[in-house]
Amino acid sequence: MTHKPTAWLKGGSAACDVPLRPNQRAWRLVLLGPPGVGKGTHAAVLTERLGACQLSTGDIFRAAKSQSECDRTPAMTAAIDYMRRGALVPDETVLALVRERSRCLTCAGGFLLDGFPRTVAQAEALQATLKELDVKLDAVLNYEATVDAILRQIGGRRVCRQCGAGYHLTNRPPKAAGICNKCGGPVIQRDDDRPELVRVRLEAYAKGTAPLIDYYRKLGLVITLDGSDDTEPVFQQTQAALAARA
Repeated sequence: MTHKPTAWLKGGSAACDVPLRPNQRAWRLVLLGPPGVGKGTHAAVLTERLGACQLSTGDIFRAAKSQSECDRTPAMTAAIDYMRRGALVPDETVLALVRERSRCLTCAGGFLLDGFPRTVAQAEALQATLKELDVKLDAVLNYEATVDAILRQIGGRRVCRQCGAGYHLTNRPPKAAGICNKCGGPVIQRDDDRPELVRVRLEAYAKGTAPLIDYYRKLGLVITLDGSDDTEPVFQQTQAALAARA
């Protein structure tokens, strides 16, 4: 399981609780990939093998909702206000969340940035922040897969309506069709996992991230990987590509 560092989730003066691995190279990476490409699974393997923390902005948003108002940093409070209104969190607020956690960006263990940046403006702001911190990105891992492969992956996902346990019709089906192994509740397909909605999400991702990938490609940072392949071959390809840059 990928470890979620407390300093990243809470921000502010929260202490880091992730042990450093001696003599381990610190990799600083950005992860990109469309919904359903398995980026989370690949990130978990990278975290385990490389020792770097997975820093997800989505994790910050989810953690902020469960914190009391007095425990939230100013940027977290601003982000929550936007989300409560159903509005997108603007670039400057997302960047403020990241900057509040500059200790995670300078950590000797390295990092895997997941969910940020999402736009060229965010990428430019990140580059400026890293320059101030005297930190350089090593690579941008861009996971790709065909639309058909992603539709097969997402289309097979199921979740228990009662306890939230996750399943997959092909890779991890419930023992009894439509019934949760844990609580016996109904196993359903989420509305946003239906093929027609997945296609909309994929089109939005492609449109929004194409300029971002071009931006990082011009900096010579992009490593493109087949996200539909098995985890181990993808890691081996990643490791070889990173070693060539060391």
